[in-house]
Formats: sequence, C-alpha cells, structure tokens
Amino acid sequence: MADPTAPSLAIVIVNYRTADYVISCVDSLVSERERVGPFEVLVVDGGSGDGSAETLTNHFADSNWVTVLPLELNGGFGWANNQAMLRLLQRPDAPDYIHLLNPDTVVEPGAIKALLDVIRANPRLGGVGSRLIEPDGAFAGSAFSFPTPMREFLRGCGLPKIGALLGMTPAVVERGDPGPADWITGASVIFRSAALRQTGLFDDGFFLYFEEVELMHRMRRAGWDLWYVPQSRIVHIGGAATGMTSGVQEARKPLPVFHFESRRRYFVRTGGPATLVVANLAWLVGRLLGVGVQLVRGKRTDLAPREIPMTFQHSFWPSGRDKSASVTRWDEPPGRAPAWTDK
Repeated sequence: MADPTAPSLAIVIVNYRTADYVISCVDSLVSERERVGPFEVLVVDGGSGDGSAETLTNHFADSNWVTVLPLELNGGFGWANNQAMLRLLQRPDAPDYIHLLNPDTVVEPGAIKALLDVIRANPRLGGVGSRLIEPDGAFAGSAFSFPTPMREFLRGCGLPKIGALLGMTPAVVERGDPGPADWITGASVIFRSAALRQTGLFDDGFFLYFEEVELMHRMRRAGWDLWYVPQSRIVHIGGAATGMTSGVQEARKPLPVFHFESRRRYFVRTGGPATLVVANLAWLVGRLLGVGVQLVRGKRTDLAPREIPMTFQHSFWPSGRDKSASVTRWDEPPGRAPAWTDK
C-alpha cells in the first residue's frame, strides 16, 4: 500500500532520441508508485528532431501521472533538466524532492524507496544517489571524490598504487551501507528541493559532462551533504543517448570536444583559472609517467585516442566564458538560452 506520509516526489527524465528507452524506464516505475506513494513523471524531450516528442506524447496521452515537455533546443543535460525543475519548483504544490533519472535506465524494485528513506531521515542531505548496475550485472562507478590536481595526476598515470602510497582515497567510492560521497552520478539522483532553491540549479554553461559535479560542489560548499545509497539499484545502459560507452570501450574511443570543454569549465568554476592550469600540468606529468612505465613493462597504454592534443586544444587554458557562472535560479522564468551557446 502507498504510504500516506510519503513526501511529494517528481521524477524528471530527459530524452534525446531514446524514446524506446524512456518507455521502458517509465514501465519500471509503475511498481515503485505502490511502494512510495503516487509521484509524477515529467519527460523532457531535448529537441530530438526525430519524432521522439510525438512518439512519447502519444504513448503517454492517457496517463494521469506522466507528462511530456517538448523543447525546441538540444540545450544539453543540465539545461533540459533545468527547464523541468523550474516548472516544478515554481508551482504552488512544488514537490519536496526531484529525482533526475536517465532514460537508459531500468529501476529495480525498491530503488526509489531506498533513496527516499535515506533523504527523509537526514535533513542535511541535499541529494542521494543510486548504485548503477551494468546490463551484465557488474557494478558501475556511482559515487566519487571530487577531481583535484592530485587526482588528475593519478588519473594521468593510471597507477593506483601511487595513490595508495600517498594515502589518497580512491576516486570511486565503494561502500555497503548508505554514506557520504563528494558527488554522486546524475544518472539517478534525488535532490532536495530546499537545497536546489538555496544553491541554484545546473550551470548551463555546461553542455554535457561535469555539470552534476559542479552543482554538487556548490551544494557541499553551502553545507549540504550528499550520500550514496547502494541499496538503490538502477540498471544503466550507459551512453545510449550520447554514443559514449563505459569502461575499456570508452577509453578506446575519442572523447567528444564538449567533454574537454566541460572539464575545463569545472576546474575554473570550482577553483579558478590557476587550478585548471595546475590540474592540467599534474595530469600531463602523470600521463607521461604512466606511458613510460607501461612502455618499460611492454604493455599497451590505455590513453583515449587524441587525448593529449584534445586536452591542449580544448581544456588546457582557461576560456573567458568559463570565468562567469551561469547558474539558473529556481525562480527565474524558463526558456533562457544556455550559456554554452554563446561561443
């Protein structure tokens, strides 16, 4: 039976040419409404231009808990989510919690209840995130430590033993019980509306990648905590909308330009231009060290194709656009064009 004391919840799913995934994702939510009480789903179509908006609108036409919001612009992950959250937060009956959920996910039974139970019991939590499961059942990275220049050095060299010798915690957080992490994956995260009102929504200077890391960095600075809830399990078919896959496959594909631009913006926005330069020098030293060690060992490097030239071209030096924040306030009118379009 539904819990009559359950807080109000809205789930936002951003679609970009993945209508079939969205339908499967929503199907997996049906049983969750019996566990946590009625909630609504707002499906945002981010200017797909392939008929997705019409397909989804027709499919959910008779639903009393799923609404489709078509957008004309593919403004990126953060901007599209902002358009939904603005409408939700400005309503007289605004939800207490907003769950951002990727379209290429399937919610396992009890996953949403596990998140809600934790965030309801801890009033200083600004957000809680799920454990992501690969389609083959393997665990995917779901909770992390913030990127820093030293972590960029370790990422570059790809030698975990050096991090252990330096006493650094791993970049990927693993735990069996709910507990803190610097940031949690945006593929399945419930935000407290009060935290979003205080800190602002996504910075729409990001197109894709690092936008949730920057938002959670802001939340942490404002005094909110973020927790990882491994009991909330979400099957994630990574890269369905972006074309990027996970693990070794991703390392063997060239990363898109906007990945490097977003990385650059993250370091500038959270630490300033000098932090970006130091992080890049640390990464480059680590990269050269890692390549040298691998060559001595006779092993192939795991460097993504063209990563060094792409880093120098798109991520090494600060950009003037990155020096200005473009954080969306919860009470501003929807529709403002994202800052990343101001090339």
